[in-house]
Amino acid sequence: MKARQCKHNSRNMKRSGDSEGEKRRKKRRLLQELGDQKIPFLGPSDQGFQQLWDSSYSGLVLRRSCSLPAELHCRVQAALLTLRKKGCLLRDLVRVRDRDVFTAVSRALLGEPGHTYRYLDTRLFAIPWHSEDSEKGQNCCDPDLRLACKALWELNTFFCSDVSHLKEGDRLTQCLKAGDVEVKQSEEGDTESKLSEDSKNSEGGDSESRHSEEGDTESKHSEEWDIESKHSEEGCSGSKREGEWETGSKHSSEEGESSQGKLTEASVAAGLEHSEGKCPVWASKAASDVQTEPLRQGTQEKPVAHLKQSLSDYHIEDIQASGQGCSQPSPPQVCTGSVNFNVTLLNYMDPAAMSQLKEEPYYGMGKMAVGWHHDENLISHSPVAVYSYSCRNDKGESSEGGSGERACWRIGLKVAWDIHTPGLTLPLESGDCYYMRDDLNSTHQHCVLAGDTARFSSTHRVAECSSGTLTYIQSQCQEALSNLHIDPETGAHSLLALRPATLQHCEEIHNEVEFEWLRQYWFQGQRYTRFCSWWTRPMEQLEKDWKLMETMTMLFLAKVEEEGQSGEGRRDMAETLLSALTDRHQQRQTWRDRLRPHSWTGVGQRVRRQ
Repeated sequence: MKARQCKHNSRNMKRSGDSEGEKRRKKRRLLQELGDQKIPFLGPSDQGFQQLWDSSYSGLVLRRSCSLPAELHCRVQAALLTLRKKGCLLRDLVRVRDRDVFTAVSRALLGEPGHTYRYLDTRLFAIPWHSEDSEKGQNCCDPDLRLACKALWELNTFFCSDVSHLKEGDRLTQCLKAGDVEVKQSEEGDTESKLSEDSKNSEGGDSESRHSEEGDTESKHSEEWDIESKHSEEGCSGSKREGEWETGSKHSSEEGESSQGKLTEASVAAGLEHSEGKCPVWASKAASDVQTEPLRQGTQEKPVAHLKQSLSDYHIEDIQASGQGCSQPSPPQVCTGSVNFNVTLLNYMDPAAMSQLKEEPYYGMGKMAVGWHHDENLISHSPVAVYSYSCRNDKGESSEGGSGERACWRIGLKVAWDIHTPGLTLPLESGDCYYMRDDLNSTHQHCVLAGDTARFSSTHRVAECSSGTLTYIQSQCQEALSNLHIDPETGAHSLLALRPATLQHCEEIHNEVEFEWLRQYWFQGQRYTRFCSWWTRPMEQLEKDWKLMETMTMLFLAKVEEEGQSGEGRRDMAETLLSALTDRHQQRQTWRDRLRPHSWTGVGQRVRRQ
């Protein structure tokens, strides 16, 4: 049972907590042994780039902007600007290593009606696609927002079809290899290329996928090598400050009217001038010009190999001890057949508006907008499709830049827990797309390296939603409430069954409804009601069901206190109730602790009532 698994996983995490500090100290010593040397990485202009891509990053596919329909570019980019103008993109308050931090990027979740996406102890509630066949007769948002959501659904449909039709050996983007003088074009005129499916991970490149409840299939987002968490994780910035929540919320609703948020559709046209038929050519350096710094040889080779193996060993221990959250599938689902992306996580970031960006610490790749991570909470081996759009930033500067060389956005990749295989950086022009296929997301990590302009990304995923949909939690409520009888004449409540196993299951569902849904919605999810009211009525009904479960708990307690109960049966019921109430008290205290530093209204007051 999902709720029982959640409780079991929670206990496993507590038992493994004592050893977590020792693991971090060991990892820190390994990093200190590595010293200040940087691991090599290759970009398109470096010799051996294509060979490295083919051998160690074959799950990465690049689709150049000029290969997508211009009409689709126009609709999607206009949709992203609309969402930004309306203030729909908000910074999330997430949990990283027992600290609350705001994401550096502003986000919104779109997807199938009733779907959610959970990462870093935060549940996002999807604004529905508003596709042609869904939401008939419903008017949950204004026409402009519906049109924007529909455009992103069209992009999602394109990605589902495009990724599903990729075949082994397809090369979507033709990249220059050493000695080439021009980009090769495919017979259909498609300028994209992909790596061969021959993946040759380096020695010791162990998988670092962490199956967790809320994805993020990494238990604490990718714990990564940086034990001190000195770089951004999944777009996280520093720890929260008092009053910052109100600032973030007010900014989201006002930014469309402010001078910072005045991004017009003129930038779409400007971007299309760049994207239509203008695929860049990557020059390749001669062998003698390669500047990539190799790892030191001689005495350094043995420690590096030793470190790689040791980090892998510790990672295996982490996987065996991990298990976070209630939506972890059992057994894990594996993506097979055609691809059906069910959500997209939209991101927006303007580097010029950031006070500081952290340097990438291991390879020297440059400033990071999002630190090293795996995408979380996905069906195993499912692909991820990303649309990248660089636009005019808050200073009115376009993605074309001025004279001279400008810094473009890049995606960085590395083999997880491997300090031998060079990293890879891939520049992204406005309108470019890339796919992470097969097991690339679980065996590798990626980061986003900031450019000079503002950027949107639409990241389409096959989210693991076995316990993350409205339909699922409604069925859980029905199952729990089936043990409650309401007298039609008097309205009196009574329990139908008193077996400890039945009562325990009902109380576990009770906790799941409160902590995985209601408190998550009260905490942050309801911020989106001013844009889209789709979730309002379902959550109101869920709250009514929760109140009935509170009544069931009181009835259960009354039965335990009855003198007529047999000694053994009474003790079993008391132990069951004590376990459920202890868990509930601890989780409520955790929420109170998270809210205490703030003077929030609305969300905070509602949560504090419990």
